[in-house]
Amino acid sequence: MTFEDITSAAATIVERTGRSSHRLALVLGSGLGDYASTLPGAIPIPYSEIPGWPVPTVAGHSGTLYSADVHGPILVLAGRAHMYEGRPLEEVVFGVRVAISAGARTIVLTNAAGGVSESFEAGDLVLISDHLNLTGRNPLTGPNDERLGPRFPDLTDVYSPALRAFAHRTGAAVEVPLGDGVYAWLSGPSYETPAEIRMVKTLGGDLVGMSTVPEAIAARHMGAEVLGISLVTNLAAGISPTPLTHEEVQETALMARERFTRLLDGLLSALS
Repeated sequence: MTFEDITSAAATIVERTGRSSHRLALVLGSGLGDYASTLPGAIPIPYSEIPGWPVPTVAGHSGTLYSADVHGPILVLAGRAHMYEGRPLEEVVFGVRVAISAGARTIVLTNAAGGVSESFEAGDLVLISDHLNLTGRNPLTGPNDERLGPRFPDLTDVYSPALRAFAHRTGAAVEVPLGDGVYAWLSGPSYETPAEIRMVKTLGGDLVGMSTVPEAIAARHMGAEVLGISLVTNLAAGISPTPLTHEEVQETALMARERFTRLLDGLLSALS
């Protein structure tokens, strides 16, 4: 996707919503797709109606962009594209790049993750403090367009320490406990083997999943601040006593929905 593709899609959002700029963008992970429609002033735009925007094919990812008015215009991406769908990474990060082009300087990324750390249980909410990219893939590979960002962006603080501290204060205020952990990105779509989970644990990973990292890299490339939040929907292979299924992920997301949405309500209101 070119700079022109990104700016064209951002212009479509302005045209469809009548809102010239959106200061924040939230990407919803599995099980949270219908949250966006509950926000005040929500205007839905199907991804299929935005030039270049990939439409997700995974259950739990609805494929609709919402513009809402939470003390000012924000964007909510209900569903995301994944690399395991066979998509190039430029498509995987397209939505985040468009949101930033549309004015968002803060990106909140949510996901469903497997718990690697023994301190986490299914249903826990965890702030991402850092990540491990174990796929060997990077969305910045290839020619660099300086209009988007520098050739060699610094990733020392991919996930903003200030936003994490703010999220902890918000979580305490709305009575939603939050952990902290390192998120390991593997390609999927198969769940990890017990040996791979032992590797992740040895390398310092606390969570494991199949998304978020490329979006975080692209967002930092464009100069946006990133907050990452994982919902631990299952214990990882070799830790969980039962086989892993996508249905389990969706069921846990549903059970944790009230706490997760309470946290998001608090964050969006305060950040906006």
